[in-house]
Amino acid sequence: MNRRHLRLATVLSTTGLLGAALLAQASAAPSAPAGKAGPQAAAKHVLLVSVDGLHQSDLAWYLAKHPSSALAKLVRGGVDYTRAQTTNPSDSFPGMVAQVTGGGPGTTGIYYDDTYNAALLPAGTTHCKGVKPGVEVDLTEDLDLDKTSIDAGQGLKNLPGSILSMTGNPTALINPATLPVDPKTCKPVYPHSYLQVNTVFEVARQAGLRTAWSDKHAAYEILNGPSGTGIQDLFTPEINSDALGYPAGNDWTTDNKATQQYDSYKVQAVLNEIDGYDHSRTHKVGTPAVFGLNLQSVSTAEKLPSSDGLAGGYTAKDVPGPLLQSNLDYVNAQIGALTAEIRKQHLQGSTTIILSAKHGQSPTDPTALTRVDDGPLLDGLNAAWKKLHPSAPTLVVHAVDDDAMLLWLSDRSKAATDFAKDYLLAQSGTGTDINKNPKAFTHSGLTKAYAGADAARYFGVKPGDARVPDVYGVAQYGVVYTGGTKKVAEHGGAHADDLDVPLVVSGAGVPDQVVDNAPVHTTQIAPTILDLLGLNPNKLQAVREEGTKALPVR
Repeated sequence: MNRRHLRLATVLSTTGLLGAALLAQASAAPSAPAGKAGPQAAAKHVLLVSVDGLHQSDLAWYLAKHPSSALAKLVRGGVDYTRAQTTNPSDSFPGMVAQVTGGGPGTTGIYYDDTYNAALLPAGTTHCKGVKPGVEVDLTEDLDLDKTSIDAGQGLKNLPGSILSMTGNPTALINPATLPVDPKTCKPVYPHSYLQVNTVFEVARQAGLRTAWSDKHAAYEILNGPSGTGIQDLFTPEINSDALGYPAGNDWTTDNKATQQYDSYKVQAVLNEIDGYDHSRTHKVGTPAVFGLNLQSVSTAEKLPSSDGLAGGYTAKDVPGPLLQSNLDYVNAQIGALTAEIRKQHLQGSTTIILSAKHGQSPTDPTALTRVDDGPLLDGLNAAWKKLHPSAPTLVVHAVDDDAMLLWLSDRSKAATDFAKDYLLAQSGTGTDINKNPKAFTHSGLTKAYAGADAARYFGVKPGDARVPDVYGVAQYGVVYTGGTKKVAEHGGAHADDLDVPLVVSGAGVPDQVVDNAPVHTTQIAPTILDLLGLNPNKLQAVREEGTKALPVR
């Protein structure tokens, strides 16, 4: 481990005086008990803030430019892990699941938000005998009763202003007819049942502690864990619904102001929870022991070429452009609001804040961007296979290509998986660069492809696993798979820009002014949360299976 404490003189001269709130922690009055935390508890509340798209380089850039900011005070008030990485694939679902289970995709069974399972039956199956297995497992807005509405179909009036009245039980907003079916029970498989391991929320509840969370789809009820009851107050306004008040046909991610407005609903929900209410501020229930939220506005600012008159993405390698700078300011303001409310409620002496990200975004170098239309590549692969096997079904039954390539095949034999790999690595063509000019690509935009048993080994599962991709392609740096020019970055891949995320643990029970340069992983957040609360991290199945260690914060 390479850890160093910042010298106080250096901090005072280069970053200004520490905020009075953080200095007051040692003398702050303790909060009321938050359940049955163990005798070694360092905190009574852990607030997790996950900022989609945020890189460690973004945080470092912002702190250098804004040494007196709320983000700077948060970092100085704890341990800054400068070499943290998220999951590979670096998608929102495996990334978020990792933070609350302690396990990677091979252990949790969650590889992406939209995957395929060779063992489950198609959605809508009611008579299961004799039905051929194999089905898409969609954990997106497509599960909602009404994906056009921000309340996912609950039927609230006066939206979006009334969105805080949305239920804290989004499982009820999932249409069971959209879910895959278990061949053993012939019943729909809800997201929480699809998760293979338990979560910190379940462990906390078993200890008598209160839990809450806020995220972007009703499908995030997966975080409840297999019990289905891990989160008592789960607020999930639908981000891909129609953005009311903005041009028709746009969702909350197509205009950055809309994304900020959407994020602000979730921030308000957490502010209500800090104050001891449920997310709607209707019932006084006590501040949760484990709670938090996900923010989307940085991710939007990195993806969009422009929005609200500002250029998106980066101006040079790791240099945020105008829109991204504005959104870093926005995130800073939200951190400021949350920490101010914690102080207002006199919880600063009993609350630990963890800041991280589900994923980064690639590329952070605009000159590296190569947009590749994956549609013709997959069509060509299917046609080539069909030519050799005229009576065979379409080879690619499901694909997810953002800045990696995940394929599930109808034929999982070595001959078929090798064929797919070899075909893709042999293709070249022309995409577009950051300025929409033609740009050549080779090997389908891939540096390497893992097929069949090699793909299974890559993710640490047995060959033939029902969930693992049959082909996993690692994209060349800068490649984004898209059929248009509306994106300048994506996530999901294995590059540093996808994986290198911030990880800061700050507040109660944590030494301040510490920089730790040792490699760590976001899976370590889960056991750290339990350790801070005085609970046993080994209560998590993924922690036991992977040997995941809590971060060295105490």
